[in-house]
Order: sequence, then C-alpha cells, then structure tokens
Amino acid sequence: MEITTFLIARRDRALLVGDYSLYRQQLSRRLLVVRKKLNASSTGRKYAPKAPITAEDIAGNHEFAHLLLLSAERAWAFAMHMKSTHAADTSTKGITGSIKRHVVSRFHKANIFASHLVKLLQEMNKDGALTQPLLEARAYERSLQGALRFEKGNWEKCLQSYAETRLLYTALAQSRGPKQDEVFKDLLSNTVDPSVRDTAYQMRLPRTMSIETIVQRYVPSDNNSFVAEALRLHPQLLQESGTAGRKNMAGDLADVPQKLTWRSRTVKLEDATTAQALASVTAAETRLKSFLAANQDSDRRALAAAYDDVLLPSQDAVDTTKTAIDELTAEGVLQGDSRMQALQITRTAVNYSLVEWRVGRNRVLCGDQDGAKFESEPIKQSKKPRADGKPREEQEESNGRKLTRLKERVVLYDSTIQSVDSVKEFPGVAADQAFMRELDGKKAYFSSLRCLAIARSHMLHGEKRNALALLSRALDLSSQSLSSSSDEPAAGGVPKLNLRPAETKFLNDLLERSVLQHRALVELENLTSAKSQNSFKPPPMIQRLDEYPPDGVDLTNLVTYPPKFQPVPVKPIFLDVAWNYIDYPGRPKKGTATAADGNIDGAEPKQEPKKEAKKGWFGFGR
Repeated sequence: MEITTFLIARRDRALLVGDYSLYRQQLSRRLLVVRKKLNASSTGRKYAPKAPITAEDIAGNHEFAHLLLLSAERAWAFAMHMKSTHAADTSTKGITGSIKRHVVSRFHKANIFASHLVKLLQEMNKDGALTQPLLEARAYERSLQGALRFEKGNWEKCLQSYAETRLLYTALAQSRGPKQDEVFKDLLSNTVDPSVRDTAYQMRLPRTMSIETIVQRYVPSDNNSFVAEALRLHPQLLQESGTAGRKNMAGDLADVPQKLTWRSRTVKLEDATTAQALASVTAAETRLKSFLAANQDSDRRALAAAYDDVLLPSQDAVDTTKTAIDELTAEGVLQGDSRMQALQITRTAVNYSLVEWRVGRNRVLCGDQDGAKFESEPIKQSKKPRADGKPREEQEESNGRKLTRLKERVVLYDSTIQSVDSVKEFPGVAADQAFMRELDGKKAYFSSLRCLAIARSHMLHGEKRNALALLSRALDLSSQSLSSSSDEPAAGGVPKLNLRPAETKFLNDLLERSVLQHRALVELENLTSAKSQNSFKPPPMIQRLDEYPPDGVDLTNLVTYPPKFQPVPVKPIFLDVAWNYIDYPGRPKKGTATAADGNIDGAEPKQEPKKEAKKGWFGFGR
C-alpha cells in the first residue's frame, strides 16, 4: 500500500492546473465514488452516523485506508485554501478571529483521520513489526500535526513534529534507492524543509544551524518506536561531525563546506541552507567528472546532457543565496555588515560557477577544440540493400547540412559571449581590473571562433573576399585572447570557462594559416579577373576615327596588318543616280500609265473644275 505516492500524485495533478479549492472538490467526488464502492455511503439524513472503519476492513480491502486518507486530505485542502485566500488579501492583518479558528479546526480534523489510520495499521501488525506503510502513515500524521501546532503558535512542539516527519521521510527515501525516491525528495524539498525553516525562524534559531542539526536536536526519541525503527534501518541519520559529513536524501555522502574562497577572498558560510546547496553542487560535479571520464567517446549531445545534473543544483544555490540576502535586507541589515558582505561574495561566486558550467556545456556541443576544427560528418546510409545488389557508396555531406551546423555553432558562441558579458554585472567584478581583462580575453576567444564559423559559411558560398575579411578579424581577436589563457588546467579535465594556452595557441595558428591561404585564393581570383578583362581587343584605330581615345592612342592597333580579305562597297552614290536612267526589267517606261492608275495609254486624265473661293465674312460676298 503506497500511501505517500497515492497522496502526492493526486495533490500534484490537482495543483498543477488549479488551486486548493479545485483539489478539495476533486477529493469530495472521489470520496463519493469510494464510499459507493464500499457501500459506506449514508442513505437518509446527511449527518447520519457512519459505521466505523476497523483493522479487519483495511486488511480485507485497502480502499478503506484510502477512505481515511482522502478524508484527511480534503480537510487539509480546505484549510490550505482558506490560508491561501487570506494570505493574498493585503488589506487585512492576516488570519484572525473565526477564520483562524476554522483553519485550526480543519487541520485538527485532518489529524484525527490520519491518527485513526495509524492506530488501525498498528492493530493489523499483531507481531509489532513496523512496516513501510505504517511508517508512511506516521510521517503523514506527524506532518498534519505539525501544521496544526504551527497555526496554534506552539513552536517547539511543532518543530518536534516536523523533525520526526523529516527523519521518517529521509529513512523511507534511502530505503527506496536512488531510482524510486523522487516522490520523497520532492516532498522533503518542497514541503517539509521549508516548514522546518519557518518554525526555526519563529523560535529565533541561528541561521547557521543546518536542518540536520535541527532534526537531531528536536526529534522526539523517548518512547518513540517509529524513530527507533528509522534509526535501526539507517543509523547515520542523526550523525553529525565537525566537517558536516552527512548522508543526503539519495544516500550519497555530502560534505557541507564551512568556508568559500573566491579570487583570494575567503568568507564563512553562515547560512546553512546556502552551505547545503553548495554541498549538493559539489556532489553533482563529482558525478559529472566520473561520467565524462568513463564516456569520452560518447556522442557530444549525450555528454552535454550530463551537464544538466550540475546546472540544476547550481541554479538552486544561486536562488538560495539570493533568498538569504533578501531575508537580511528585510530585517534591516545594512550593506556594510559582515554577514551581508559575505553573502554578496558568495552570490558572485555561485553565479560565476553557474556561468562556467553553462559555457562548458556549450563548448562540448561545439565539438573538438571548441569548434575550431570543422570536418564533414558521415551521412547515415540506409541498411536496406540496393535492388541491383551493389554496395551503397558513401555520400559526402551536402553544403546545406554544413551550413546548418555552422549556424548552430554561431548560436552557441552568441550564448557564450552573452554569458561572459553577464559576469561583468556581478557584485564586485567591475572593481577587479585584472579579472575584467581576463574576461575580455575570453570574450575575444569566443568572438574569434564566431568569426571563423561565419567565414566558413561564406567560403561554402564561394565568397572568398568576405571570408578573408572575417578571418583577418578573427586573427586579431585571437591575438588578444592569447594573454588571457590560464596555466591552470580545468578541474578533472571538464571543459568550463578556463582557457588553456594550448587551446588559444591552436586557434591562433589555425587562423594564421587560413588567412595566408585565403589571401592567395583572393589574389588568384583577382589575377584571373584582370586577365579576362584584358582579353578583349577593340577594333583598329582607323575604324574608330570618329571616337576620341581617352586613354591615349594605342600605336600597336592602328590598322589591321596584314590586311584581311573582306568586302568593300564600290561607289554607292553613282549607283543611286544611275537608277533613274537605266531601264531594268519589270520597270515601266517613263510616260506610260499602269492599269493600277486607271489610265489608258494615250488618254489624258480628266481635270476637275476649280471651285471658286468664298469671299467675305461667313461666305457672303461684297
């Protein structure tokens, strides 16, 4: 019987699309269905007494246990709905009066149902053994009791309830293994741990006290068989050492740091939540280094996906540090306070670490030497044999696919350059001139790679001059990045933001060779175009006497020598004049009329009488 999974799955689905009111309505409908299925619905009056649920009922059918769980969860959802509704209303002074009493009564009702379920499960185990469902039911009942005591303001007993809840859920998470404990991890990080922190804040406990220390100090261990069973399964749950070496929820050893060093500045981690978040980042980095060392020949996309396991806890560390700064600011702590200064340095360090891992993932996606090498990728051949039985020939990668890969790299370089620029906005970075010069050199390195990728795309289009200009710009940027390379190798060989001298030197040498090669190609193109222009020879000067030579007379092209055989016109004016005096066949003789004119030989044409012109105004004579 999976109690925690049964509850959390329903809660997450409902709260994903709605609020606590919708969740309560869904629970009411589900309760009606379960009661009808178990023949436990009231027939008659609304408030008719219902038959009590016994241990035999649960042993025969687990739906009776679900009936108690749904009833408790509905009462809890009603209380949370009232709290969330009045928390959003800023016009009042919080929850007071009858509303406060109503919220307390709902939590009390939910606790009654959960306690009844724990007693029934204890009755089922006649031998006294504490099974996993019983531990889950006890942890759920303790969480509801902690919420009830929090509303009543009984802080010490509330912290005891939440401490036992966290201890039981941590033991259950470690018993499940790393692949089946996601439900308990989310429950601890989203619900239990914030409740422990809120209660500790109300009790004025120091921020340096970690959650593990709070649980060890306030967990009720006297005459508590549930705590004893959890410690029997996992004795290390309440262990604490000076170095804060503890087991986390997944069962991995996590060393919580006490100090943080950032560019020759060492600060003490006074906020326990921030220290725990940094410990999670350190554990994730160790796992990533091991994965990369064991899978060096894997696909670069699979290697880049492994960086997500470090980016997520790094982002959590950034959020936790910002939350701690906001809390101190709300308390009125000045910026010059040592605690605030330590948190500001911590914030810069964790933000820079997050940027480093983002840049490292982009470098892995770019390929060998951060994308400086660009080779054709093999095209996947179809496994189906050809119809003629001949083997398939290997095809070369098309220019379209190459351009697509280059565009992807340019996007990665743009993201990397933007990340490097964001570092300059972190607190305290602008005053560190040496660090600013180092960032400028790293930006120049990735800008040089960006120009190189764009130059290669121009080469694929045959635009050699544009490619040469971009390569020359990339060479200038690469020369600037030579001074920013660090002699310190990347930790564990994991690509991050640090640049090694070998990487910058390889890029600079590659660009020098490329610039020389493309200069030669452009020069050859210029010579070829000049030769093609000079191949056109104009006609001799004797044939262009009507044109003025602006560039001077070409003395080597005055006439055509030796002369070529060509037709020459002979006296065209004489032939035109002779046309009037020569009788050609088919031409009528002078003085004869043709039939087309309507005249007969020897007949004179008729003359029409001339009309007398009108005189005067409007044709009236004078």
